[in-house]
Amino acid sequence: MSDSPLPSDDEGLLDQVGPALSRLRRRTSGGRGDLTRNLVLNLVHESSGEMTVGGLAAEMGVAQPVASRTVAACIADGLLRRAASQADGRRTVLELTEAGETERRRFAAQQRETFELITTAWTAAEREQFARFLVRYSRDSANWSSRPASSEAE
Repeated sequence: MSDSPLPSDDEGLLDQVGPALSRLRRRTSGGRGDLTRNLVLNLVHESSGEMTVGGLAAEMGVAQPVASRTVAACIADGLLRRAASQADGRRTVLELTEAGETERRRFAAQQRETFELITTAWTAAEREQFARFLVRYSRDSANWSSRPASSEAE
């Protein structure tokens, strides 16, 4: 990867967003296992309702067996537990354990530290503006991905 300047045209800059997000995921995690575990813990924590393995698979964009293996590893490590649904006792839902919440917070602190190190040469205003836009992008992408499939044709 070269340190070439960003393109001056908007189209060229926008074409670099996808690859930049991919590099960001690879470079700022402790490895694929940490990245996946962090994603799972955050999805369970942030769910507005009860999170099932099927719901987790849908949110992660993976097949249910992949999500099941990831959940099994998190349960084995004491980060998640299975519980009966309060809405339907026949369903099994996922909950963070105390250790899972501690690990989720550790990941968040590590990610903040990495963000601060990467942006150390930025002004405080630049850092805050980027953080606001990144959080907004994440929130808007979650809303976009949960829209009904029929809205894609519009």
